[in-house]
Amino acid sequence: MKYDFDEIIPRRGTNCEKWDGTSIEGVLPLWVADMDFRVAQPIQEALQRRVAHGVFGYTHVPDAYYDAIINWFARRHHWPMKREWILYTSGVVPAIAAILKALTLPGEKVLMQTPVYNCFFSCIRNCGCQALENPLVYENGTYHIDFEDLERKAADPLTRVMILCNPHNPAGRVWTREELRRIGDICLRNHVFVIADEIHCELVMPGYEYTPFASISDDFLRHSATCNSPTKSFNIAGLQIANIVVENDKMREHINRAINVNETCDVNPLGVEALMAAYNEGEEWLAQLLDYLHGNYERMRRYCEELLPQFPLVKLEGTYLVWMDCKALAQPSEALEEDLIEKARLWLNAGIMYGTEGEGFMRWNIACPQALLLQGLERFRHYVERQGNKR
Repeated sequence: MKYDFDEIIPRRGTNCEKWDGTSIEGVLPLWVADMDFRVAQPIQEALQRRVAHGVFGYTHVPDAYYDAIINWFARRHHWPMKREWILYTSGVVPAIAAILKALTLPGEKVLMQTPVYNCFFSCIRNCGCQALENPLVYENGTYHIDFEDLERKAADPLTRVMILCNPHNPAGRVWTREELRRIGDICLRNHVFVIADEIHCELVMPGYEYTPFASISDDFLRHSATCNSPTKSFNIAGLQIANIVVENDKMREHINRAINVNETCDVNPLGVEALMAAYNEGEEWLAQLLDYLHGNYERMRRYCEELLPQFPLVKLEGTYLVWMDCKALAQPSEALEEDLIEKARLWLNAGIMYGTEGEGFMRWNIACPQALLLQGLERFRHYVERQGNKR
């Protein structure tokens, strides 16, 4: 069937974090990473059938759940996995927190590549560990890895774990197989365990290919845990479902214990049903979504090149989160976020929340109807023009 991603679906007044997160009237929210699109019809139908049953007791996760995951990753990403490797939990952030608690001690270091998803910082802090940053290098409109710096920091005897964001949020990179291999080789040499956050794995622009880190070699598989979920790709984040894929029996036992200690070992019945419907029947919707997101990115890129040339976009290879260089405004990104909300009625994410390397940038969520995206760009341009007139 043909899906209508241009449809504007009213979300304000539905207890929606994205749209109801501010009391200021008329704000257009292009910040937090969820989409303003209806989910695939098979997901809606699966949830309607489950709701019609009317009883919502404790959930038994069936064999069909594991089959859906295994078949999806084998079919789309050529990654054969086994049922016993899969641990379910309520979300990727709880998954990362549980892995860190299982594998680190307070005071040890966790390596990550900044600017990066803000919850990595809080997970590390809450475990009593230290965040060790391998800053990505920004040049020529994209980011690349400083491998010499990565090697030095992985060699620190206190570095136990690296959190790898693949694809990377907010830099928009889809790491190549060669880049992932170099990361993995460095981590293996230095006995650093890799947590691969691959929640954005399906959201890849044309011409790029997601490679599961653990699929590259048996050594990478044994020395990593992969966190994945259909929640970002299929817009079901509120249903709270995710998985950790761990081949190493000993590591999996430690992580499973941490999941239980954190009391994130139970999932809700709607999340289970939605995952199965997404992976078994959602591929057509996903293909149409990716075409639409690519169209939105291209429209935004052309708009900015023509009307906002002083605000370059980082090349988007994956995710639906566009990283804009706003240094031309010479304004701290946190203050800019507040000013845009108040004066332009536009809500973007301040780059500083992704680490110090994010200062001077703003993150746009383009997973919305094209009309809303263009409205957001117009609001931003008019704000910029007003700021220029003040100088």
